[in-house]
Amino acid sequence: MDQLPPAALEHVANYFRTLSEPTRLRILNVLGTGELSVGEIAQEVESSVANVSRHLAQMAQHGLITRESRGNSAYYSIADPTVHALCELVCGSIVRRYDQALNERAAFTEPRSSKAGTR
Repeated sequence: MDQLPPAALEHVANYFRTLSEPTRLRILNVLGTGELSVGEIAQEVESSVANVSRHLAQMAQHGLITRESRGNSAYYSIADPTVHALCELVCGSIVRRYDQALNERAAFTEPRSSKAGTR
């Protein structure tokens, strides 16, 4: 991000704002397996078709996904593979921090070794 102009930084902020909604992340997660119709996506993320359609429109506006019409159906897929890589990077980081916190807490709950009979 070497000296990006303010307009470019605004675009980056909008990109991350689009990714900040949990339903959109769930949609991207299911699209990571391949292209799906809006109905299939709605079923996978346990949401209404109308709600998923609204999220898909916003993600398409920011170039995260693409839409391809076939007959009476539209199929969606991830437009930019770096978005999936970005999500995996962030999720991996969160998992590592969560695991570290669990390990640190476990150190306080582990039973102490018995020192009986060492006198």
